[in-house]
Amino acid sequence: MFKIKLPKIDFRHLKALTDETGIVHHTAFSIPERREGYTTDDNARALIACVKYTEMFNDSGVDKLIGIYLSFLLYMQKNDGRFHNMLSYERKFIEEEESEDSIGRTLMACGYTMNSNVNDDYKTLAKQIFDEALPWAFKFTSPRAKAFTILGLDQYYRAFPKDQNIKRNMKTLGHRLKEQYHNISIKEWKWFEPYLTYENAVLPQAMFTLFDVLRDDTDLSIAEESFNFLVEVQIKNGTFHPIGNRGWYKRGGERAFYDQQPIEAASMVESAVEGFTATDEERYRKIAKIAFDWYLGNNSQGTAVYNTETGVCYDGLTPEGLNRNQGAESIITYLIARLTLEKIG
Repeated sequence: MFKIKLPKIDFRHLKALTDETGIVHHTAFSIPERREGYTTDDNARALIACVKYTEMFNDSGVDKLIGIYLSFLLYMQKNDGRFHNMLSYERKFIEEEESEDSIGRTLMACGYTMNSNVNDDYKTLAKQIFDEALPWAFKFTSPRAKAFTILGLDQYYRAFPKDQNIKRNMKTLGHRLKEQYHNISIKEWKWFEPYLTYENAVLPQAMFTLFDVLRDDTDLSIAEESFNFLVEVQIKNGTFHPIGNRGWYKRGGERAFYDQQPIEAASMVESAVEGFTATDEERYRKIAKIAFDWYLGNNSQGTAVYNTETGVCYDGLTPEGLNRNQGAESIITYLIARLTLEKIG
């Protein structure tokens, strides 16, 4: 395993991609590709990164960004509580199939905002957005959307610990995740679905979080089994090899090694840190560091995905090397991973 000093926390590229509307979705190399517009997913995740930074360092330097991202989420929320997920650069909604994940990510972002030291207006707006969107979570079929919501409810509960409805909602969604796990999981495939695709580690992360709040040993058992399965599939000889999006990994088939994306390393870091919080077992800290080192060059290409000089994160690894675009998802998820590691030292 590489022994590399952690890079300083650098918001330059996040700020460069953010205008008065929100964070631009894609780039051409490092330049914002404005024709691609904005997404709710990206702005929700950017809000999480900024709120985490403010909470950890008591630094109001990203306060303006928090206001921009919250305003974006408010604009994207429909009258029924759901969200448009795509907005053109001309600020026109781009009609698309409803995205459960974007609702779940927004719930998670608003939860983090409520449970933070940002100003009261931001917290109040985040609670309003959350409360209007939450009823849709109980219609979700996506396990990731359920997991995002559980993580958002956890933060909501920390902000309002006397509200027992929050714990009941967590239990309800957790039960549905456990049902999916029990229906699919077999001896050689300890997972919630018959395939591994994107942001996989958020599922055991949600189960660790449930255990931390509800203290149900079944939650911990599923969290550990599913997390260990991901480790077995993705970590070889101290190097993280995330599932590639050129085909994913279907049970009984061959796993895809490329394209590898930054969001997978970030998700693994967050899940490992949550495992450490729930169990106090040192191995989770080690796995978090292995996953983070993927950004710094301990990967299948031996190439740094995060540029410590410019503060940009490339869009991933292909068989030929770096994807040199530097879009919103890449830098946001890198920053979340970096801030999450800061939490455990």
